[in-house]
Amino acid sequence: MRLFLKRREPSIRRGDWSPAPGRAPDGERIFAIGDIHGRLDLLEMLLAAIEDEQRSLPPARPVLVFLGDYVDRGPDSRAVIERLCERPLPAFERAHLRGNHEDWFESFLTDTRVGPSWLYCGGVETLASYGVHAALGEDEPRRLRALQEEIAAALPEAHRAFLDALEPYRESGGYLFVHAGIRPGVPLARQSAEDLYWIRDSFLRASDDHGHVVVHGHTITSEAEIRHNRIGIDTGAFATNVLTCLVLEADRYRLIQTA
Repeated sequence: MRLFLKRREPSIRRGDWSPAPGRAPDGERIFAIGDIHGRLDLLEMLLAAIEDEQRSLPPARPVLVFLGDYVDRGPDSRAVIERLCERPLPAFERAHLRGNHEDWFESFLTDTRVGPSWLYCGGVETLASYGVHAALGEDEPRRLRALQEEIAAALPEAHRAFLDALEPYRESGGYLFVHAGIRPGVPLARQSAEDLYWIRDSFLRASDDHGHVVVHGHTITSEAEIRHNRIGIDTGAFATNVLTCLVLEADRYRLIQTA
């Protein structure tokens, strides 16, 4: 998906507290961040807003959950991963989930066959952030192997370790946090990695009670989607300047967004 960036200076907006479809663990305040896609500028703004939010509210254990898709499409994939490796907001517990774009990126390190599709869907921008030049439409095997070798050499060991350690999902209270969603009717322990990182229609259309309210990114919507069985918070930050954070506490939620 290729969209044109909106050229305007982003700011922060905060929604009102509303009843949530699930319940967070007692004494815990969860901040779930949607798909960043190389937008370090928006991530920095949102982290500062989250820190202010935590200071302004009564004490509760703060948890940051990043829903994946840190890389591709936006201009600063390397810097986003570097920032996350630095463990931002050190007083917060953190969970970094794997998205389909991290899965694509790591796959290219060992399998050039994914190269053409990955490059088209944001890999060109990720390579550029590491100083590796590529173009859309690259599909010649020798050229793809050369790009593979260049990015392998340019990728810091800490970034590779970060990618390797990404979690497939995180459970907390009445919520399940995952990048794309789950296969309806399949027990969590039997969910495939492909579905966790890539699923769309069969999950998005399901009215099933999944056993948890599923908090996810992956599918871009103009506004966060609050449903009885899922909450979607990918608001297309790379193109819209809107990076969304879902705040969950007890039986309520609010949104903090760049705008």
